[in-house]
Amino acid sequence: MNGVTIDFTKTDGLVPGIVQDVKTGEMLMLGFLNDESYRMSLETGYVTFWSRSRSKLWIKGETSGNRLKIVTAATDCDNDALLFRVEVEGDGLVCHEGTVSCFTKPISIGEDSGK
Repeated sequence: MNGVTIDFTKTDGLVPGIVQDVKTGEMLMLGFLNDESYRMSLETGYVTFWSRSRSKLWIKGETSGNRLKIVTAATDCDNDALLFRVEVEGDGLVCHEGTVSCFTKPISIGEDSGK
């Protein structure tokens, strides 16, 4: 598949998949893929994850309409993590909490971290 072999062996058959908005550069979410969901993502052009809680394939946006159309896909230097740069279809609210990004909860760093 494109001459790139993803290493699914390090973390029990799953690799993290980071999703980034191709237009804004914003990190939208993180999900996990197994070999089947990875192949399906490449074949369909839409990000497909493996749901760890439901133990089944999960096409992001399948019910909400906020599908993630892959513009580019890349792996890291160890071939054990994926980055999908996407166009978001639908209303653009990727997170199940109704926000554009799942990364909305700030964490204090330094002196403020213990408060």
